[in-house]
Amino acid sequence: MIMTGSLLAIIGIVFFICGYLFYSRFLAKKLFKIYDNIEPPSKKYNDGKDYVPTSKHILFGHHFTSIAGLAPILGPCIAICWGWLPVFLWIVLGTVFIGAVHDFGAL
Repeated sequence: MIMTGSLLAIIGIVFFICGYLFYSRFLAKKLFKIYDNIEPPSKKYNDGKDYVPTSKHILFGHHFTSIAGLAPILGPCIAICWGWLPVFLWIVLGTVFIGAVHDFGAL
C-alpha cells in the first residue's frame, strides 16, 4: 500500500474529527469540569476591563492562530531530519493532545 498525501489528509481529518467529538468532551467534563449551568467569569465578573464576554468567532481566531503557529515552522525541520512520519505524528497528535489541551485551558 502506497501512502499518498490524500490518504494522510483523510487520516488526519478523521483523527481531528474524533478528537473534536470525543476528546474535547472528555477534557471539558473530566479535566476542566465545565458544565452548562456554570456561568463563566467573563459574565459573572463583567467589569468592562479585565472580564469582558467575547464573541465565539474572536475566540476561534485566537485558538486557530495559537495552534497553527508552530507546525509550519517546526514541521519542515523535523521532516529534513527524520522524514514525513514524525512530522505527520507531530502535527496531528500534537495538535489534539498538546495544543488543544493548552488552548482549551487558556481560553
